[in-house]
Amino acid sequence: MKIEQIYTGCLAHAAYYIESNGEAAIIDPLREVQPYIKRAQLDDAKIKYIFETHFHADFVSGHLDLQRKTGADIVFGPTAKPSYEAIIAEDGQVFEIGNYKIKAIHTPGHTMESTTYLLIDENGKEHGIVTGDTLFIGDVGRPDLAQKIASDLTQEKLAGFLFDSLRNKIMPLSDDLIVYPNHGAGSACGKNMSKETTDTLGNQKKTNYALRADMTREEFISELLDGLSAPPGYFPQNVMMNIQGYESFDDVMIKSQKPLASQEFEAVANETEAIVLDVRHQNDFVKGHIPRSIFIGIDGGFAPWVGALIVDVSQPILIVAPEGREEEVITRLSRVGFDNVLGYLEGSFEAWKKEGLEYDTISSISAQEFKDRYEEVKEEVFDVRKEGEYNSEHIEDAHFTPLGALNQHLAEFPDKKPFYIHCAGGYRSVIAASILKSRGIHNIVDVAGGFSEIKSSGIPTTNFVCPSTVK
Repeated sequence: MKIEQIYTGCLAHAAYYIESNGEAAIIDPLREVQPYIKRAQLDDAKIKYIFETHFHADFVSGHLDLQRKTGADIVFGPTAKPSYEAIIAEDGQVFEIGNYKIKAIHTPGHTMESTTYLLIDENGKEHGIVTGDTLFIGDVGRPDLAQKIASDLTQEKLAGFLFDSLRNKIMPLSDDLIVYPNHGAGSACGKNMSKETTDTLGNQKKTNYALRADMTREEFISELLDGLSAPPGYFPQNVMMNIQGYESFDDVMIKSQKPLASQEFEAVANETEAIVLDVRHQNDFVKGHIPRSIFIGIDGGFAPWVGALIVDVSQPILIVAPEGREEEVITRLSRVGFDNVLGYLEGSFEAWKKEGLEYDTISSISAQEFKDRYEEVKEEVFDVRKEGEYNSEHIEDAHFTPLGALNQHLAEFPDKKPFYIHCAGGYRSVIAASILKSRGIHNIVDVAGGFSEIKSSGIPTTNFVCPSTVK
C-alpha cells in the first residue's frame, strides 16, 4: 500500500500521504500545504480528501488552505463541530481513494472527536491504522486537553473513554497492522513516546504499558494520569484556531516578511508591545543581542518553546534571524499559530552593531571554569531542565527552576550576587538567561555545554530529590 509518513522533527509531527490510481489523501497536514500539493503532482494525482484525526492542540493544521487550493473534502470523526464545511464521518464509514479504502473508527479519549483511520489496500487487506493522538509508539494520548475547551470533560472521564476505545476498537484489530501515529518522542501530547515513529500493533500490545491485556480501567486511568505535566499554555488557542478557522498561510507570509532597517526596527520595537525574538545560535546570542530580546534558537526545539513561553498567539513579534532564514522562522511560527510577526531585522544583528546601537551580552563560562568556582558558588546553582531530567541526576544542592515554569521561580534568584544556570546542553539555559535579563535580572552566569559537560568535569551529582524541590 502506498502510504508515506512526512515527519517534521521540530514538532515531532507526522502527516501522511496516501495515493492510489490518481487519487490522494492527506492526513493531519501542517500549516504550509504546498509540499503536499507538490507530492501529489509527482504522482499526477488529485487530492480527494483531507482527513483530520482530531482538533489538534500543538499545531495549526493546514486543512483549510489545502481545501481551498485543491477542492478536497475535509473529513473529521463523529461529534466534531467545526465552524466551516466538512464531512463529519459516522463510526465505521468508508471512504475510497482510488483502489484503497479508508475506514473511520471513532476512538474518543484524547479528545471526544478523536478518530483512527483503518487503511485497506486494493486487495481488501487491512494494512495499518493512522491513530492520531489515540495511540503512539510506547504511549497513548494525554486525556487532559479537551477539558480546556469543555469543562465538564474531566481528565478522568476522558481517560475512561480512551480505555474503552483502546480495548474495544484498537486492540481487537490484527496484530500485523502497522501503527502510524501523529507524533513521536519530544511531543507534549504524550509523556513516554518512543523515538520510533511506526510499529506493528502486535508489538505495541506487548510493549506499550497502556495496552496490557490484564489492565483494569482504574489501573489505566491511574497510570495514564501519573506524572502528567501541565500542557503548554498555547494549546487551547491552537485548538480554537483549528475549530474556528484562521488566516491563510499565504497571507501571513506576505505580511510578515517585512525587512526593517535597524533604526526602523528599533522604532517599531519602542512603539509597539512586540517581543524581539532572536533565533540565532545561542553562542551568538551570548556574545551580543538587542537589549530585552528573548532567545529561542531556530535550530533547537523552536516552535514548541515559543508556544510554551510566549503563549499568546496574538503577541506581536519582531524577529532577529540569521540572514536568509527569515522565511523559515515565520513559517515555523505560523505552524503553532503565531501569525502576528511585524517584520525582521534586515542584515541581522551585525547590521544593528554597525549602526552603533546599544546591545547586551550574557556572561558565559565553560564547565571547567565552573568546576574551579564550584565550592564557592555551589549554593547559587540553578538547573532549568525538565523535572524528569533533574530527578534522574543533578548537581548536588542545585535549585530546580524548570524553564517551562521559569516565571514562577523569579523570586528565587539572587538579587545581586552572581548565580549560575545550566540545562542539558546549553540551549535552554540561554533561553532562561534571556528571559531573566528581560525582567531586569542581569547577575547571571551561563554554564556553556550544560549538564553533559558539567558531569564530565567531575562535579558531584546525585539523583536524590530534595524535599524543597518545586514541581
